[in-house]
Amino acid sequence: MPLAVHYTQPPEWRWYILGYFLLAGLAGGAYLLGTLLRLFGRPSDQPASRLSFLLALPLTILCPVLLTIDLGQPSRFWHMMVDTGALGPGLNFAYLSPMSLGVWGLAAFGVCAALTFLEVLATDGRSYPGSRLVTWALGGWLGRIVNVVGSVLGLFVAGYTGVLLSVSNQPVWSDTYALGGLFLASGLSGAGALLILTAPWRRGAEASEDGLAGADGFFALLELAFLVVLFGTLAYAGQLTRTVGSPWFVLWAIVVLSLVPPLAGRFTSRLTVGSGGAAALTNVRVSAAATAVLVLVGMIAMRVAVLWSAQG
Repeated sequence: MPLAVHYTQPPEWRWYILGYFLLAGLAGGAYLLGTLLRLFGRPSDQPASRLSFLLALPLTILCPVLLTIDLGQPSRFWHMMVDTGALGPGLNFAYLSPMSLGVWGLAAFGVCAALTFLEVLATDGRSYPGSRLVTWALGGWLGRIVNVVGSVLGLFVAGYTGVLLSVSNQPVWSDTYALGGLFLASGLSGAGALLILTAPWRRGAEASEDGLAGADGFFALLELAFLVVLFGTLAYAGQLTRTVGSPWFVLWAIVVLSLVPPLAGRFTSRLTVGSGGAAALTNVRVSAAATAVLVLVGMIAMRVAVLWSAQG
């Protein structure tokens, strides 16, 4: 089978872009989980919901910082949003450009994350200029609309980095259509893990630990499915050896191992034999904190393997 033909040079991205891809997934995933807990969770899930929103904004703010540093000329970042061409200044929005869509999507998501962040602070009793107005405006149905819109944008932010890679002409990245879904599933799983690790910082958030662990099991299953599609499409394109060859196979092994605890915690059970030969099924329990750490390590390892196996 002939290999895919490519006509491009590697972008030579540095570690800043890895941080950007990582934090974008966590920010979008955290906001979505916060909305789900707020709209469909129990009253005891509200502390974890608010924690999700408090995490989403700082994670989002770091994204454009890392992105502009990686550009090499951070002072010119604003040109991605404002056109200063011969026709005069105007908004630079190209709906056919994944890069342009990503910049504007991140900006719109940042607005929703900021509004909800301020609303949570006001709800918590933190006084700041305009806090009463924010509580009045966002404490009801309007705030829930912001949550829903922000969640849709959060899904976009978490997954579009993978789509951006897929629509390039770079070997490996353009040879599969699974990267968008893989990055999204990984971002959701990582966000759930981050919430579990930070739950002790907020009183009452630990009550949602079991629910978050169960959600992580579902996200891990989704990520595993996209990994199968990824390796299948890369094998068909003749790029699998490049992707999983040395030294990248170590990182992919970490990715797969990171999926085992959340999957075991949700979907598997063990057989124990009691007195008289009676058998009973009991759920396997895995340390939530240890599982969360491993999930985050796997999230990082996957992005490193995807980004730099193609570049190097």
